[in-house]
Amino acid sequence: MHPKKFPFKTIPIPTSTNKIAPKPFMGHFAFFLMMSLLGHSCAEISSKIGLNYGQLGNNLPSISHSIELIKSMNAGRVKLYDANPEVLRLLSGTKIQVSIMVPNHEISGIASSQTIADEWVIKNVVPYYPQTMIRFLLVGNEVLSYFSDEDRRVWYDLVPAMRRIRISLRTQNMRDIKVGTPLAMDVLESTFPPSSGTFRSEISHSVMVPMLQFLNSTRSSFFIDAYTYFPWSANPMNVSLDFALLKENLHETDPETGLIYTNLLDEMLDSLIFAMTKLGFPNIRILVSETGWPNSGDVEEPGANIFNAATYNRNLIKKMTANPPVGTPFRPGVVIPAFIFALFDENQKTGKGTERHWGLLHANGTPIYEIDLTGKTPASEFKPLPEGKNNAPYRGRVWCVAVNGSGLSELRSAMEYACGAGNGICDEIEPGRECSEPGSVTWHASYAFSSYWAKFRSQGATCYFNGLAQQSTKDPSHGSCKFLSVTL
Repeated sequence: MHPKKFPFKTIPIPTSTNKIAPKPFMGHFAFFLMMSLLGHSCAEISSKIGLNYGQLGNNLPSISHSIELIKSMNAGRVKLYDANPEVLRLLSGTKIQVSIMVPNHEISGIASSQTIADEWVIKNVVPYYPQTMIRFLLVGNEVLSYFSDEDRRVWYDLVPAMRRIRISLRTQNMRDIKVGTPLAMDVLESTFPPSSGTFRSEISHSVMVPMLQFLNSTRSSFFIDAYTYFPWSANPMNVSLDFALLKENLHETDPETGLIYTNLLDEMLDSLIFAMTKLGFPNIRILVSETGWPNSGDVEEPGANIFNAATYNRNLIKKMTANPPVGTPFRPGVVIPAFIFALFDENQKTGKGTERHWGLLHANGTPIYEIDLTGKTPASEFKPLPEGKNNAPYRGRVWCVAVNGSGLSELRSAMEYACGAGNGICDEIEPGRECSEPGSVTWHASYAFSSYWAKFRSQGATCYFNGLAQQSTKDPSHGSCKFLSVTL
């Protein structure tokens, strides 16, 4: 997931009064629309909602308990970020369709050698198939969202690795396993209006055309990680929250095509379909490999609350499980399989607070809010939730303080790291200085965390410290001891 890498232009706030009369389709768009609808008989594609099962937490239920939870939630699919043998073994005999993943660091080796590809499939697929319903083998995760020189070399190994993995599967006579790769929305350089959708110039012909040729010829799907939260939270004063939450009470019209949009997700998905169509591939299915809404986050992250998370995911389920299928304005009536991110809150994910708060379940396995993945429960039957109080950006001072109950040895280590950055960060907690008292480890750690974050936030520092710190709007300063803060 790459929250900062979303090429969404400023969107005017949609209103129910700005319906623009659809203008007639220009010839090329009429052709695109006709072509995009051909060959899309979706009866064989299940609309059951899937779940992303990540394990970046030190407090999560056991794998066996997690699989029981997935089954109890009536998930139709589960997507893994590896090929965990215990997970695959425990999913044996269930009707849950499974997606497994080749790690990014193994892509180049597989691309260079059919033997390596064969060995990967023999080790990670053969022992579990067909008893475990492995249906997708995903090569890498958001590979095109990493930009170092080494990462860029992997870009060009991605499609060759996909081809080799498919050869390995066919050699093993596993012809019902499709090969794909999940990509983030930053593969597009333009997304609004949807008809302007185009792939980034540096990958359009060198990577995307070969990939689309592969997906088209193998009848596989384009896996896209699509989060409406990120474009909304980046510009909450100009993008409607209701539009981002899929409430479908507002309208936005694409001025080029006249297509009317009632939610931000449809705009995002259609921008991808337009981009593929412009390269000559109008018929490739799309599959939403990740989507969701954070249930909590840092002070500086607006809209991350339980009410919005429940609203988004309930509306998503209603949309994606509708019968007959809804599709999108550019591709109506088409089933779009979707995986919600994620099963659990994962406390060991780094970065901003939202990174650790996408789960449907707490780490103890209890629901964070009521959800029905089948879409059969009417919204009126869910218990009411408190309205979110952080839908507008916070304006004021924020401090970074130690989390109550943190282990003292861990705090000492984190404090040493912060103080080691220099720049006088910890001078004031030295003996005899203004902030030396009270002399508790928690107090000194809070001072060090807040000072470090204030000085290095502009360079990407976060208030995390391996889960030992959190943002606070309450000034921890005491007497003559003044803590550094960040002003939002």
